[in-house]
Amino acid sequence: MNGPELLRIVDSIHRDKSIDKEIVFEGIEQAILSAARKHYGEEEAIEVHVDRSSGHPTVKTNGQDVDSDALGELLGRISAQTAKQVMIQKIREAERDALFDEYVDQRNQIVTGTVAKIEGGASIVNLGKVEGLLPRGEQIPGEGFRVGDRVRAIVLEVRKSGSRVKIILSRTHVEFVRRLFELEIPEVAERIIEVRSLAREAGYRSKVAVSCIDNNIDAVGACVGVRGARIKNITGELGDEKIDIVRWNDSLQVLVPNALQPAEVEDVILCPMLGRVIVLVRDDQLSLAIGKRGQNVRLASKLVGWDIEVMTQEELDEQLERAVQAFSETPGVTPDLAESLVAQGFLSFDDLSVIEPDQLAEMGSLTEEQCEEIVEYAEKESERLEQEQRQRRAQEKSHSSSGSRHDNDKADQEQRKQRAAEKAGPVAEQNEVVLAEVNGSVSEPDSNAGEEKGNGVAANDAHGTGNESSPSVD
Repeated sequence: MNGPELLRIVDSIHRDKSIDKEIVFEGIEQAILSAARKHYGEEEAIEVHVDRSSGHPTVKTNGQDVDSDALGELLGRISAQTAKQVMIQKIREAERDALFDEYVDQRNQIVTGTVAKIEGGASIVNLGKVEGLLPRGEQIPGEGFRVGDRVRAIVLEVRKSGSRVKIILSRTHVEFVRRLFELEIPEVAERIIEVRSLAREAGYRSKVAVSCIDNNIDAVGACVGVRGARIKNITGELGDEKIDIVRWNDSLQVLVPNALQPAEVEDVILCPMLGRVIVLVRDDQLSLAIGKRGQNVRLASKLVGWDIEVMTQEELDEQLERAVQAFSETPGVTPDLAESLVAQGFLSFDDLSVIEPDQLAEMGSLTEEQCEEIVEYAEKESERLEQEQRQRRAQEKSHSSSGSRHDNDKADQEQRKQRAAEKAGPVAEQNEVVLAEVNGSVSEPDSNAGEEKGNGVAANDAHGTGNESSPSVD
């Protein structure tokens, strides 16, 4: 193998496999080194170098160059199988590294592929150079794929697995919604409109907060599109998942009501020490603000990055009164400190148990020991109340289950009685008919006898008439 021929091989592999030439040269050097060790032995110090310009290989043993004849004999003796194995292994490793680098750069980006096969609910997606895995847990609830379907998903994870690259795809990740906005809405792709925050429960609902650097552009309207054309394309890709688009605002007093739409908010109270927002709504807006199974307030909390607690003004007043009374009875807490704690949003012993001692000391001019005692007392009270609540729930559950069993028993008894009555119904009717017939036959002779007693002459005449027709004894 001469230098020019070696250069042609390197260039061909570089173009066909998209592998860097340096990696190919290293693979060739490794193949020559492997053959030389078999020839000279493992004890010899062997160095192999291939000139990158001419392609001419040089071999040194124990610091001395091997002459051209010996080198030619050595290269001629290189086992074709050995060289092939070394080169294939090196090329595979290079391909794996190239694919790994390519898809690592595409992490959280959308890729498109075709479903090649289905394995246990997971879809194997052909991405061209490599296959990606779309696990069942990363698919939108309710959707199903068949072989040949085209799939869009984001690259969630890329890792090396032996000589292969394993690519995990996702359609449930929140970044999938962001990338779809960039694909379907040019203003988002051009960064005129910016997606500031996202919250998602895949398959059900997403909330997207957007802002625009151009005041002349309506960020929400641009995302929705004419007659909802743009947002329909996105929801269609997400399996008709509902998307709420809200305007971003740096002020939580404005952002929180926007995030809780379509509910109407009366007031927003910030509790910075707890990272909590208390939202006051009317009674008729309470269920709407909380949402089905708490979905609306949960997504709004994720969107703004603060815990949101929704309640009415009456509920807040009751909690404030209970909190002030409970804190005032805490050892070491003065009435003024109790009111200060409540003003900062601490409404329960659970809240008080997580307060920083230095913050508590600053609020009440307390020593470190006093702060630790208050926090320790709050932790014990929180555990006690939580345990009582668990016991209460267990009792209610047992009562409800026993009540349901009692109701079921009563229902079963009534059903058995009804079935027995239905079975006995025809027999009872027959008995009633028989009794009626018997009673009628008995009562008729009694009435005739009464008539005979009342009409003695008629009876005697009838009797006499009967005697006349019979033969006489005389």
